[in-house]
Parts: sequence; structure tokens; C-alpha cells
Amino acid sequence: MQQFQNVSSGDIVLSLAEQIIENRAYLSEIDGKIGDGDHGVNMAKGFGMAAERIKGNDMSLAVALDTLGTVLMTEIGGSMGPLYGVMFTQFAETIEKVPAIDAATFSAMLHSGLDGIQAIGSAKVGDKTLLDTLVPAITAFDAASRDGKSFSDSLKALVVAAEAGRDSTRDLVAKIGRASRLGERSLGVLDAGATSCALILKSLALGIEARLSPAA
Repeated sequence: MQQFQNVSSGDIVLSLAEQIIENRAYLSEIDGKIGDGDHGVNMAKGFGMAAERIKGNDMSLAVALDTLGTVLMTEIGGSMGPLYGVMFTQFAETIEKVPAIDAATFSAMLHSGLDGIQAIGSAKVGDKTLLDTLVPAITAFDAASRDGKSFSDSLKALVVAAEAGRDSTRDLVAKIGRASRLGERSLGVLDAGATSCALILKSLALGIEARLSPAA
């Protein structure tokens, strides 16, 4: 059974922040087609602020995730700050007291984050939101784990499903938020939240995969 250590894994969150910052212009460009056009800017601001607080502090993954979630919830405007903020703080809470994180714990972490998002928002799969990335990704991870796949292979399944979910939003009509006012005109464009969620999940998966080792 594969697992990774919670302690000193906070750098995973730094890599995640770098991905969002690098893709700032791309995320805002997508958002500008059917939304406010500030998704990348707001996300990069929040993730950058959190990264400054994490750097050089040798944090556990739980503490780094909580730091990121708190910054997003308290200091970033728009709809995505609270949604991602609650997701990351729920992630942190789930693994807070777990020294070694295995596939079952990681799944529980993902589900807790999803529950947090669904508790504060009304979106569902098919509404052209980040849930169109997150839900299929969790489902794919759980299915791979149930089929006896390793933690590493289950993470690969998660990434494939996350990116397919992101791409599916191109063919969806927005039902939530500013983009929903465009109706059919929101077709043909990726959802910015679904796109940033795919970046987050891929970065998280790669960071974890690099740290996996057999359970002692």
C-alpha cells in the first residue's frame, strides 16, 4: 500500500500556487469570454499571498492547505474565493491528525472538500462549473482504488477524468453565475472554474505521486 507523509509536504501547495500564477492570463482570458474576466487575476493573487506565508516554514500538507483556504476565504473576492477556500480548509481538516496519508484518506479528503463546496453553493454537475471537473475526478479516483489500482495509478485516473471534465464544459450551457445570463451563447467556451480546478487537481496529484512510498 502506498502512502505519503503529511509532515513537510506543504511544498505541494507551493507547486499548486505556481501553476495557478503561471496560468493567470489564460484563466482570465477564458473567464473574459463569458464571465467577469478576473478569475486568473483573483486566483493568482490569493494563491500568491498564501505561497508567501508557506514558503520556508516547513509546513505539513494540512497546515499549508489550511493557510491557502483561509487566505482565499478571507481575502479574495468573487465567487471562487469562498468556494475554493472552503474546499481547501475542508481538505486540511480531514487530514489534520493523519501522519501518513493513503488512498482512502485522500479520497475522504476529496469528498470533504466537495461537501464543503456543495454546502455553500447550489451548482451541480452539468451546470458548467468547477464541479464538472471535481466530481468526475473523485469518481474516477474512487473507482480505480476499488478496482485494486495503486494510489499512484488512481491519481493518474483522477487527472485524466479531471481534464475530460474540464473539456466537457465547452459543450455545456452555463446555469450558474454571470455566464448563465448568456444562455446558449455560453456554449463553445471552457468554464474558467473547471479549468482552474483541473490545474489544481493535476498539480496536487503530481506533488503527491512524487512523495509516495510503500507503507512500512
